[in-house]
Amino acid sequence: MPTNKRESLIFTIIMCFCMVLWMSIYNVARVNGWEFSLKTIVDAWVGFPPAYIVAMLLDVFVASRFAKWFAFRFLVTPGKSSPRAITLSISTMMVFPMVLFMSLYGALEAFTHVGDPSMILPTWIGNIPWNFVAALPWNLLIAGPLSRWVFRRAFPVGTVLAEPIAA
Repeated sequence: MPTNKRESLIFTIIMCFCMVLWMSIYNVARVNGWEFSLKTIVDAWVGFPPAYIVAMLLDVFVASRFAKWFAFRFLVTPGKSSPRAITLSISTMMVFPMVLFMSLYGALEAFTHVGDPSMILPTWIGNIPWNFVAALPWNLLIAGPLSRWVFRRAFPVGTVLAEPIAA
C-alpha cells in the first residue's frame, strides 16, 4: 500500500486505469448483448478518457475518504489489524461509492446518446447491481493485486519522496 500522498496518487492512477478500463469493456459488452469483440474494446476505449477523469476525481475526493473512514471506524484498527485486513477493508469499501457514482455517470452518458431524460433514473438503478457484481471481485482479485504489484515494481518502498528535496 502507498505510504505517502505522492505514492497514493500514483497508485490511484494505476488502480483507476485497471478498474475503469475493465468496467468500460464490461458495460459495453453488457449493453451489446454480452458481445466481447474487438468492436467492444474499441467502443470501451473511446469512452474511456472522460470516464477515467470522472473516476479519478471521485476516487480522490469522495470514495477514498469514505472508504478509509468507514474501514477504520467499523472494520479495522490501525496497529492491531493486519496490513492485509486493512487493504481488503479499504478496497472493499471503495467499491460501494464508486459503483454508485460511476453507475450514475454511465446512465448520464447513455442519456447523451438516447436523449430521453426519463431513462436516467431507471438506468442508474438498474446498473448498480450489475456493476457491483463485476467491480467487487475484479477489484479484490485482479485489479488490486495487479496494481499493487505494478506499483511496487515501478516504485520500491522509499523511492517516492513525501517532500521534494530542496536544492
